[in-house]
Amino acid sequence: MLKKILIALIVAVAGLMAYAATRPDTYEVSRSIELAAPPARVHALVNDFHHFPQWSPWQKLDPAMQTSFDGPDAGVGAKYAWQGNKDVGKGSMAIIESIPGRKVGMDLEFIEPFASKARTDIDIEPTASGSKVTWSMRGDNNFISKLMSVFVSMDAMIGKDFEESLANLKRISESAN
Repeated sequence: MLKKILIALIVAVAGLMAYAATRPDTYEVSRSIELAAPPARVHALVNDFHHFPQWSPWQKLDPAMQTSFDGPDAGVGAKYAWQGNKDVGKGSMAIIESIPGRKVGMDLEFIEPFASKARTDIDIEPTASGSKVTWSMRGDNNFISKLMSVFVSMDAMIGKDFEESLANLKRISESAN
């Protein structure tokens, strides 16, 4: 009986691993929001990491989080690094693309709790009432990420944080009106 249970368990684990291997090699998460703020104001907030703690949902997960800034205050070359509790981990972001009033592109690197790299973009489109902001993140799925995606998608893990961040960005950018 024990032998049959062990064989069934091995088959189940092998099946799970085989299924995980078929998961997509990449992921993408994207959220958008309409703001009653001009593109230049929104760009100024997302192009300068010194403003990031104001609209980031991760800052409140660890108020004692250690952060540092490097490079120019804003734009290409600006860098932001953090180290905090298990909820926020350790990592860094660097602005690699900045188009005034239109876009900020960043390289994102997570170091802890597990290593991964991603590209994030904040695209800003002018609208009749202000701006439409789209925050997207895309990266590669290694085998561990593929295995995790069997149980919870990257969209489910990150999407709600993007929504909260964009709501904070809306509040901050519109309060300057």
